[in-house]
Amino acid sequence: MDVDRKIEYLQMVDIFQGLSKTEMKEMDHTTTMSTCRRGKIFYQPEDTSEVLFILKKGRVQIYRISPEGKKLIVSTISPGTIFGEMAIIGQRMHNTFAESVEDCLLCVMSRYDVERLIMSKPSVALRIMDLMAKRLNEVEARLEDMAFKSIPARLALLLLELQKEQGNQIHGYTHQDLAEAVGTYRETTTQTLNEFKAKNLIDIGRKQIAILDPAGLEQVVAE
Repeated sequence: MDVDRKIEYLQMVDIFQGLSKTEMKEMDHTTTMSTCRRGKIFYQPEDTSEVLFILKKGRVQIYRISPEGKKLIVSTISPGTIFGEMAIIGQRMHNTFAESVEDCLLCVMSRYDVERLIMSKPSVALRIMDLMAKRLNEVEARLEDMAFKSIPARLALLLLELQKEQGNQIHGYTHQDLAEAVGTYRETTTQTLNEFKAKNLIDIGRKQIAILDPAGLEQVVAE
């Protein structure tokens, strides 16, 4: 990747917005661009990673595994933001995995370079804190939904969230992916999706779901 394209990409990342062109050129020297295939594990429980990951393309899941082996997705990282920030502030990734669920393009910054950037640009530190607070709120909301909402309501809410990201044609998610995102089993998810289809709320294709009736899905969420 040429320098100008790399800098253009870094300027799109939420925590780096507002940095000058000179500062972005300095960032170019402190980041390494790499690609990885789906299924790459970036870190796992108790790792003491010394890098910050900056995602350009693809999706990364942050998840935990229960003692029974059940996967619980904590968050899904989309392009234009970071992950691995907890290690940078001295926190281990307690019981947490980060795994690419699509082929990814990303930059990597060392802890030393992140700390140097934070010292020179406190605004970056504030944005990282804001990001961490937002993710904590998302985790709390997810746990609340799992405690108080039915599986159809959780699945309908997830589909509506994905619709905001992708439009009426949601692609790239298997039934297993959806099941893990709402904290249930694949068979239950498949059954619920078929019920939505029977009610003409959605249509189902191969790794693709068409949203036909958003208002109907919102009604399921409210039930």
